[in-house]
Amino acid sequence: MKNNFVQEFEKYNWEKIVNQIQSKKDLDIKEALFSSKVNSNNFMSLLSPTANNYVEEIAQKAKKITRQRFGNTVSLYIPLYLSNLCSNVCTYCGFSANNKIKRKFLTTKEIIKECKTIKKLGFEKILLVSGEHEKKVGMNYFRKNIPLIRNNFSTLTIEFQPLYTENYKELKKIGVDGVLIYQETYDYKSYLKHHLKGKKKDFFFRLAALERVGESKISNMGLGVLLGLSENWRADCYLMAMHLLFLKKKYWRSNFSVSFPRIQPCVGGIKSSNFINDQELFQLICAFRLFFPDVEFSLSTRESSFFRDKLIPVAINSISAYSKTYPGGYSKEENKEKKEKKLKQFETKDVRTPKEIEKTLKKLGLNPIWKDWDSYLGRTL
Repeated sequence: MKNNFVQEFEKYNWEKIVNQIQSKKDLDIKEALFSSKVNSNNFMSLLSPTANNYVEEIAQKAKKITRQRFGNTVSLYIPLYLSNLCSNVCTYCGFSANNKIKRKFLTTKEIIKECKTIKKLGFEKILLVSGEHEKKVGMNYFRKNIPLIRNNFSTLTIEFQPLYTENYKELKKIGVDGVLIYQETYDYKSYLKHHLKGKKKDFFFRLAALERVGESKISNMGLGVLLGLSENWRADCYLMAMHLLFLKKKYWRSNFSVSFPRIQPCVGGIKSSNFINDQELFQLICAFRLFFPDVEFSLSTRESSFFRDKLIPVAINSISAYSKTYPGGYSKEENKEKKEKKLKQFETKDVRTPKEIEKTLKKLGLNPIWKDWDSYLGRTL
């Protein structure tokens, strides 16, 4: 194993991976399905177009593994958007710096108001999200506000711009439990095509970010690609899996999660020409479950209630609910929400209330988990 994934990444050839996945035959899929431990070659087979004819068989095996490893539990979390300010220009994001939208970052008073509203909804796990704007929503902003948020919730994860190891060490001390960094795409050419300006243009700084998180001893790390951004989602997800394998070996004490977001409509955003359909997404996530039996898989409200209700019992063990994708979304008065539409990062499809989702999970035979940690247990700093 190389010392870092940037070095490891150099050995992969995008076109070769595309061709290898494309060449898989029925015999390869059956070998993967009957394997007691799926390897990287088997995983390629399960991702392949040919495997789309075996989704039912892959799903049955995925469901069995999910129940074995996670029981009937499904954790619920909610995103809290701190800001839609962003200094990057990206072709697919509503927060892109060149979009003529209303910009806002929450004041401390507004953050406290959001936390109180979210607490009333029953959530204990929170994901803090912001656009990437180091000057106004950078370390000084985080130092001031994260401890206040931390006091309100049992688990706190962040999805901010990639930072340095010393920054992550400091964030751990003030209450951060986990960090999500989506590479967006592992196809270097596509990455440059869709990231036009700002620090996010630096593909390799982003690629190395989760290792900086690992060095900081923050124990929860999350990966993801934006499905539909590259020309081939199968190759993209194979490389994400290789990244995850590398991190699991290097930071074997850490916990990992994977998200599977599809491009959604947003102000100024592109329409994907390589959209992954529902059956393909089902296949993808079930293939991941066979390759990574112990990893947390998350499904957001980007997806419809119908699709989520079908997939969650099979392979998912963490979901968001009642998500508002703009700063100040929860404490806004209902009649003001329409006016705030242009603040959104993207549109959500599952708009059910937390109670409605809890009721649905129970109907599906699952146990909704609102809290999986308590302050009296302490935290390892």
